[in-house]
Amino acid sequence: MRRRIATLAAMGAVATALVVAPAAHAEGKGDIRVTKTVVNGGANVIVGVKDVKKFTIVMTVKDNSGVKQVTHVSAFNRANGHGPVDYLGSSCKKTGTTTSVCTATMQIDPAWIDPYGSGNEGWDANAIAGYWQVNATVKANDGDYWISDDIASFKVKRAATLTTDAAPEPVKKGGTLTVTGKLSRANWTNLEYHAFTKQVVKLQYKKPGGAYSTVKTATTDSKGHLRATVKASATGSWRWAFLGTTTTMKVVSTGDAVTVK
Repeated sequence: MRRRIATLAAMGAVATALVVAPAAHAEGKGDIRVTKTVVNGGANVIVGVKDVKKFTIVMTVKDNSGVKQVTHVSAFNRANGHGPVDYLGSSCKKTGTTTSVCTATMQIDPAWIDPYGSGNEGWDANAIAGYWQVNATVKANDGDYWISDDIASFKVKRAATLTTDAAPEPVKKGGTLTVTGKLSRANWTNLEYHAFTKQVVKLQYKKPGGAYSTVKTATTDSKGHLRATVKASATGSWRWAFLGTTTTMKVVSTGDAVTVK
């Protein structure tokens, strides 16, 4: 409880902006519209346990009188309406007599995710991962305005880590090489990385100067551990590769080079 109170006190300005999304609506007047929206350059928004994640929402806005401003932008999880994200403001650049490209800056602070839902029965901070949508209110020079609902969809994902260790090093040709590793992902409840269990991960190999290819797969155990054995035939590097899920990022470990003698 002390941690939550301290976080709230330190981030009071952000807290006022963090509310559960209202019921969907679309209203306005005139011909102003958002015609295109790109979130985070088209990439997933990945959030870990420490660093504040800033990302942009770039909107192409059109009106016959020209665009005045973007007055507000919100983003939230489609499934549950929760959006512990702060809107930091926006700026617009005129690209034509009727068109402007407006960039909104957003941020998600991992330290705020759990306190955001404090007091909500059954609240799970990690449930905000997944598909999100964007809403925005835009205004034109002639007084036209529009509350644009669901102008874009994107994914907020939990950061992940993956390790690889191949042994023994070196190994005799034809001998058995054991490749282990561990898959973990961000837990926003306590801001630590926890084991990601029951996940299929690819074991990959490449010769010096070559490209990685999948040799076999393994499934993480109750502690996120991976283990596979292979016959050592040639010197090369080994790594684990996880393709990710709707709520967790794709991650590839650093390769472990093994010399075969």
